[in-house]
Amino acid sequence: MQKLVLVFAGLILTSAITAVADTAGKPSSVELTIYNQDFALVREVREISLKKGTNYVAVPDVAASIQPETVAFKSLTDPGGVVVREQNYQYDVIEPNTILNKSVGKTIKVRRFIDGSVQEIEGILLNPASVKTNDQEKYLGVVIKTDKGVLLNPSGEIEVPELPEGLVSRPTLVWKLDASKDDTHRAEIAYITNDITWRADYVAVVDALDKHVDLTGWVTLVNNCGTTYENASLNLMAGDVHRIQREEAKQVAWGRGVMAEAMAPQFAEKAFFEYHLYTLTEKTTVRDKESKQLTLLSATEIPVKKVYVYDGRKAWWQTWRYYGTYYPGESYDVSASKKVAVFIETVNSKENNLGIPLPKGIVRVYKQEASANQHFIGEDEIDHTPKDEKIRLYLGDAFDIVGEHKRTGFRRISNTEVEETFEITLRNHKDTPVTVVVVEHLSGDWRIVNCSHKYYKKDASTLEIPVEVEKDGQAVVTYTARTKW
Repeated sequence: MQKLVLVFAGLILTSAITAVADTAGKPSSVELTIYNQDFALVREVREISLKKGTNYVAVPDVAASIQPETVAFKSLTDPGGVVVREQNYQYDVIEPNTILNKSVGKTIKVRRFIDGSVQEIEGILLNPASVKTNDQEKYLGVVIKTDKGVLLNPSGEIEVPELPEGLVSRPTLVWKLDASKDDTHRAEIAYITNDITWRADYVAVVDALDKHVDLTGWVTLVNNCGTTYENASLNLMAGDVHRIQREEAKQVAWGRGVMAEAMAPQFAEKAFFEYHLYTLTEKTTVRDKESKQLTLLSATEIPVKKVYVYDGRKAWWQTWRYYGTYYPGESYDVSASKKVAVFIETVNSKENNLGIPLPKGIVRVYKQEASANQHFIGEDEIDHTPKDEKIRLYLGDAFDIVGEHKRTGFRRISNTEVEETFEITLRNHKDTPVTVVVVEHLSGDWRIVNCSHKYYKKDASTLEIPVEVEKDGQAVVTYTARTKW
């Protein structure tokens, strides 16, 4: 891209409506309710002076990502004495490319600085400087017709005769109001804006014995809506709120989380409709283009249980279930999967020092050594979790526990029934015994003919077999199943 500097020769013009409007005062109070779906409800109270009759009032510092159709205006001083007749949202903001785009067909000047001298060229701007596609602006360059020919994408200083009409220095709401008398009003302004959101992040530290966890919850606010909210009351809404999407959701640039020592919670929680609301006990400033972290909760000595799971046929089951590639008992012999997954789990209850609704978020888990060092051991994401519900985190795969899965027998009983025998071998190379839960997937109408270990039917297609494996030992599970379809 060539370097261009834009200067103005004429009088700077503004929107005709804005020019005759009175400007509302700064907000005396601001309340934000931010949703974890990339939008927020903004409520402000501002002071405005109205004369009897028709008034134009401008609010120049609203969010650039405001949804204008959601704006509500109300006079708190005299609700029946003020009527909104018209609302305008002006968002064509002054910037070099916009100015050039609106100056197509006009005579402009280019000043070029060459070897200490200034060369001035005058001509007609033939094209817009940029175009927008899918919210991305693409620079095209500048084409100028002069007396000597056509100048392509010149570098230097471009002078336009005047600022095109209709541009504003920042997004502005303008109301046409009818007032019943001269008065100064406290007015409430409410609107929804996109590009502001929050998420929950958690840091869990497992003790040296893998028996307890200390948990710290963080709230990360990300504001890209185009304005700053000073000294705002902050509410965070957790839940799946239904909205009609008229365009694809925009990407949100998250800030990086931080770790800190446990501290007292800053948020008060309460149920709200079918969601949960978290209210910051103190006011805060949410700046534009800022990522902010706040402590959501802190809990210690949460009892947890480590769980080992061997799911040797998981890949086969997902292929059969989602793509219908195989019939039950066909084209399957030996599983390549030897990994044993490691989980930690607990219940979100008061007895476990929790018992509060936990917003959806990523839990990053660290392990405490006896020497007080900490090391990262995995992460998982939880969904919105009510109190008294189980929390289960997948942290990775065990290094010293190996599984093998193979089919040792197959017999076709009829065109719609087969009998299969499976053998699962578990080897434990740790210096302590472990219990591994073997997960088996069965389809159709199935029943277990025999099994070497006690098993549990978890659901219509899942079998669970807890298996104890001695230290530096091996355990073998065999079972036979008949399947009809």
